[in-house]
Amino acid sequence: MERKILDDGGQISAEMILLIGAMLIIVIIAGGYILGITKSIAGNITSVVDTARDTAINRM
Repeated sequence: MERKILDDGGQISAEMILLIGAMLIIVIIAGGYILGITKSIAGNITSVVDTARDTAINRM
């Protein structure tokens, strides 16, 4: 009777590539969402600072 040696190295390697790819996609999507929030906050802060500056200049 022959002994069969199973090679699971290829299976593990393929699973790791898929796992890393899925994590990379999640990070890219989350990064895009966070970038959008950051731009929105920066726009709001710029608007508030511009309004405060204009008000302060008008009071002088």
